[in-house]
Amino acid sequence: MGLHSLTYCERLYYLEEVEGLLVANERVYAGRSLHEERTAPDETGRERRSLWLTSERLGLYGRVDVVRTRDGQPIPYEHKRGRVRRGANGEPEAWPSDLVQLGGYALLLEEQMGRPVLEGRIRYHADQVTVRVPITESLRAQVLSAIARAKELRTYTTRPPVIVEESKCAHCSLAPVCLPEEERLVEGTTTEPGRLFPPHPDREIVHVNAQGARIRRTGEQLVIEGPGAERVSLPIHTVDALVLHGNVQLTTQAVHLCASHEVGIHWLTRGGRYLGGLAAGSSPVQRRIRQYQALTDPRQRLDLARRLVTARLDSQLRFLLRATRTDPAKRTAIREAIQTIRQQRAKAGHAADSDTLRGYEGLAGRAYFAALPHLLDPEIPETMRPSGRSRRPPQDRFNALLSFGYALLYRSVLAAVLAVGLEPAFGFFHTPRSTAHPLVLDLMELFRVPLWDMVVIASCNRRQWDPEVDFHVARDHVWLSDEGRRKAITLYERRLEDTWKHPVLQYSLSYTRTIELEVRLLEKEWTGAPGMFARARLR
Repeated sequence: MGLHSLTYCERLYYLEEVEGLLVANERVYAGRSLHEERTAPDETGRERRSLWLTSERLGLYGRVDVVRTRDGQPIPYEHKRGRVRRGANGEPEAWPSDLVQLGGYALLLEEQMGRPVLEGRIRYHADQVTVRVPITESLRAQVLSAIARAKELRTYTTRPPVIVEESKCAHCSLAPVCLPEEERLVEGTTTEPGRLFPPHPDREIVHVNAQGARIRRTGEQLVIEGPGAERVSLPIHTVDALVLHGNVQLTTQAVHLCASHEVGIHWLTRGGRYLGGLAAGSSPVQRRIRQYQALTDPRQRLDLARRLVTARLDSQLRFLLRATRTDPAKRTAIREAIQTIRQQRAKAGHAADSDTLRGYEGLAGRAYFAALPHLLDPEIPETMRPSGRSRRPPQDRFNALLSFGYALLYRSVLAAVLAVGLEPAFGFFHTPRSTAHPLVLDLMELFRVPLWDMVVIASCNRRQWDPEVDFHVARDHVWLSDEGRRKAITLYERRLEDTWKHPVLQYSLSYTRTIELEVRLLEKEWTGAPGMFARARLR
């Protein structure tokens, strides 16, 4: 299969076989179903199906669909769900990538059986056509050349360039990882990128908030039960991540099931502080080498930090302007804050170093949080109004909401960073502190305003919070109660499902996908297509 990917697209081969990125779409699943159906055990004994072959000499292994013997000659068969290639005269032909794959099986079969393989066959099920393929010396040379090229690519730490033939990208399962159309947009080879990045995730985030709940495994399902929790069974393929709040138990068997299906597990305290997480999957060595090489360059770090801070201040400014556009009294009350943010935003783009940039961001942040209370309706009780920003721990109900939502956002961004394969502990703006990952804190700056600040202000103005029921108030801190956490989680997850149109790429996608896309665009900054990161803006 690696030879098939290599002949089709060297970048596809590198992503799958070198970086270990395997993404299945409906076409991949359809192909798997076809192979399972066609390679079921043969009861007649006239052919061998799903036969594993390996060669240390060639450095090659694989599983051929079917091997039949005719007149004493072994013939390898491959089944393909797609259409056959048509030659100049309309005659059916095998596709180049299929030819090399079949040639690889022929070489493996020859070594195992000790006799030459003269012919192979490929069945294209969409057209119900079988193509006979002579195993020529030319084909053998192609296979050996492909093996040599594959070994060479395995020594690289940089990805091959995006393939020229755009049509090959249209149905590629790794398009959401590769982002070929987005890269072509940066290079100016296309003006309207095709819609290859999926707008919504196909699995769900499961929050378990009931204290004393227990999660165990039954077959290929997770079962949630216990005091205060209604018994729920979840097929593992529908779950993207588990988020456990407070006293929630998870069995070892359930952890194994999650790890084997690359389902993330995240632990938060009852107060909303992120404790840690588990992410399964292959070790993305090449991706992290590239990240280290890029982010040890002071100039690149500063450039990314300038763009990040500018984007955040833009979002804060636009939110304040949008929230007060129909209320002159509110606009007057925050006029000084708006002016401060504008001034710091203008300076941020020319900051000489990161410390100076943090100073600009800090001044703008204080002005922004001082302005937020003025966005609340006059009828909102004083108990729900903040006095500035307080955290670790929050000192009022409003700040408790902000902190809890930011913890949920931290989990979302961390999950996206790990999914892309970057090292979350190595960022470019935030300095390392406690257990928080700097790169996650960096990327959070792009989403604090649209994903949570706006939600908190709107929910307060809609009177969705009960100051007595939804919060626990202690002498030195305020936390959300069980009921308050349920409300906050619901609001946050609904916000993640909202769609948003990227201002540069010009297509709409959910905020969940937006976070992942932004992480992948950050990686593009050091993989040959810079200029797309941190260009998203609140409209």
